[in-house]
Amino acid sequence: MSPRLLLIAGAAVLLFAWAGPLPALVPGSFAAHMWLHMSVVGIGVPLVAIGLAPWLEHRMLGSALVLPIVVSVLDFVVVWGWHTPYLHHASRTEPLLLALEQASFAGIAMLVWLVAFTGPPLAGALTLFFTSMHMTLLGALVGLAPRPIYDGHDHGSGWLGLSAIEDQQLGGVVMLAIGGIVYLGGGLILAARLLNRRPVA
Repeated sequence: MSPRLLLIAGAAVLLFAWAGPLPALVPGSFAAHMWLHMSVVGIGVPLVAIGLAPWLEHRMLGSALVLPIVVSVLDFVVVWGWHTPYLHHASRTEPLLLALEQASFAGIAMLVWLVAFTGPPLAGALTLFFTSMHMTLLGALVGLAPRPIYDGHDHGSGWLGLSAIEDQQLGGVVMLAIGGIVYLGGGLILAARLLNRRPVA
């Protein structure tokens, strides 16, 4: 797919995520919140970033080897920070805080993918592998928890007819299936690029 088509597809996914039905479902459903999160950082932003990468490669982000480490740590802090009970509750009850959460998710994910696809392939692969691992761990912790972690939200009859614990389990599966796999896949693509490089004669 051409960079232009990747940009258009990514922008369309982000528009649907933020202007579609998901934000209205967030207050009563952890799974809807996770679908929103993964639509942004696991689909929309990666498409936009990979579409932008050919224009940015070797210009901005490919020089510093320490940058992938810094970006990876920042991503970990942002993602896990917003999933602490206090901040998670705040983002699901206050629209302005939900907007701030989504902006921070999109911003740090954009940095992760741009750093990965404009810098050295090995550094990029390690960045995406680390992100995949911490997303997988978080998704597993949430999905396998024996009780609801995020209390105090009105599920009503439950999104899709799910109970609070089933809704949380579905959210954990979504994070594992989209976040963990997409970032792992990106890392494998970069690792393959590195292995396929021919030595300079």
